[in-house]
Amino acid sequence: MPTTPRTGRGTPWYEEGEEPDYRFSLANERTFLAWFRTGLALIAAALAVAQFVPPHARGAAGTVLGAGLAVVGSLLCTMAYFRWRSVQRAMRHKRPLPPSRLLPVLATGAALTGLGLLPLIVRAA
Repeated sequence: MPTTPRTGRGTPWYEEGEEPDYRFSLANERTFLAWFRTGLALIAAALAVAQFVPPHARGAAGTVLGAGLAVVGSLLCTMAYFRWRSVQRAMRHKRPLPPSRLLPVLATGAALTGLGLLPLIVRAA
């Protein structure tokens, strides 16, 4: 059965170029899911700080830490999708893979989290 050409904005990105080897697509999907799980873990950590550390013990540092974890986790989940899509596009067009912007976000978020934990650790001691 012949397909009718799409009208409107053109060909969607996932139909451009050539279909990549399914093994590479699945590897890209696994990488996306790993980044997404990491983002969800950061969001869960934010919830743990908010729910399980008593307000008098966490103070402003705990609030900032929880909010920071939630923001970094949400940003990581969002960026994971865009990373997955850019890698898929590159594979479809046989271009080199784009550099990752996720690593600096995660490294900075982890460093800031460690610094944010210092007041809580000192207060608990």
